[in-house]
Amino acid sequence: MLTDKFLLKRRRDRLSAEALGALEDALTDVRVVPARQKLVEEDETVTLSTYLVHGFLCRYVDGRGGQRQLVAIHIPGDFVDLHSFPLERIDHQVATMTDVTIASVRHDALNGLMARHPALVRSLWFSTMLDAAISREWIFRLGNLPAIGRVAHFFCELGTRLSIVDLGEGSTFALPLTQMDVADACGLSSEHVNRVLRQLREAQILLFADGRLIMQDWDKAKSIAQFDQGYLYVDGVTD
Repeated sequence: MLTDKFLLKRRRDRLSAEALGALEDALTDVRVVPARQKLVEEDETVTLSTYLVHGFLCRYVDGRGGQRQLVAIHIPGDFVDLHSFPLERIDHQVATMTDVTIASVRHDALNGLMARHPALVRSLWFSTMLDAAISREWIFRLGNLPAIGRVAHFFCELGTRLSIVDLGEGSTFALPLTQMDVADACGLSSEHVNRVLRQLREAQILLFADGRLIMQDWDKAKSIAQFDQGYLYVDGVTD
C-alpha cells in the first residue's frame, strides 16, 4: 500500500479501515521524478496535493539575489502541500532533492473524502499543523542558534523524523543530501557547513558523509542543538 509509510500511521487507530482504504484509493498518478526537478512554481494554481512515497523533497524560497532558503524538507510518508487545498496556490517552490516516487490526490477528491470520513479531516489537519510546528522550530533554529547548533538541530530533527517512519537502523540513516542542501536549510555557506561538520566529526558527535548520517552521540547532539522533539508530537516516545 502507498500509505504503508504514512506519517500519520501513529494515528491509524483513530481511522477506520474504510477511511484508510478511501485515502489509498484517492492517491493516483503514481510516478517517479528524477532528482533536482521543480514540481511546483511559486504562485502556481494548484488543484492537487502530493504524497511522497519514496525519496526526499524540499520547499524553498529564492531571494532576489539568487540565494536559496529551504523552508521544509519532506521525507517518505509526508503530504507535501496539503495547505494548497484551502489556499489554491502556494507562495514558494517545491522540488525533488533525490529521485522520488510520488502520488497525487485531487482537491475535489479530498472534498469528497472529508465529507464521508470526518476522522480523516482531523488526521490531515494534524499533518498541516505538524508542518507548521516544524516551521516554527526552524525559525527558532535560524534566529537563535550558532552555526554548530543549527547543523546539529537539522540532523537531530531529520534523524528523529526518519526513525518515526522506520527509515533508520539504530543511529544510522540514509540521507542522500549535499552540504549545499544543509547550508540552504541552516542559513549558512557550504564552506561554513564543511567546517561545522568537521567539528562534529572530530568531537565524535555525528558523521555525515556519502549520503549517510551516523548519530554517534545523540545526547551531545541534542544538547548542542537545544533539541526537544516535543514539537514533532511523537506519541509514546520520549527523549
